[in-house]
Amino acid sequence: MASNGKSAEKRHRQSEERRKRNKAVKSSVRTSAKKFVLLARKKEAGEAETALKDMVQKIDSAARKGIIKKNAAARKKSRMQRLFNTLKTAQ
Repeated sequence: MASNGKSAEKRHRQSEERRKRNKAVKSSVRTSAKKFVLLARKKEAGEAETALKDMVQKIDSAARKGIIKKNAAARKKSRMQRLFNTLKTAQ
């Protein structure tokens, strides 16, 4: 790596830090989505609602930072909201 020059080494370090940060955010979004789906399948509306709010907040944050695309964020939120709505109408 030393043959590339100082600026290339710095860019590599920066991109590596960003990759790790982005991976952590994406993982957090997936974890919160999984938690919400499990609660929805158990038909626990109260807990599912708080999990949905938490997940939407994380998705919006990731979309704002450009970690996930705006339309992908909207699609995920829409699908989860539909799942929650079917849960509420079932009760």
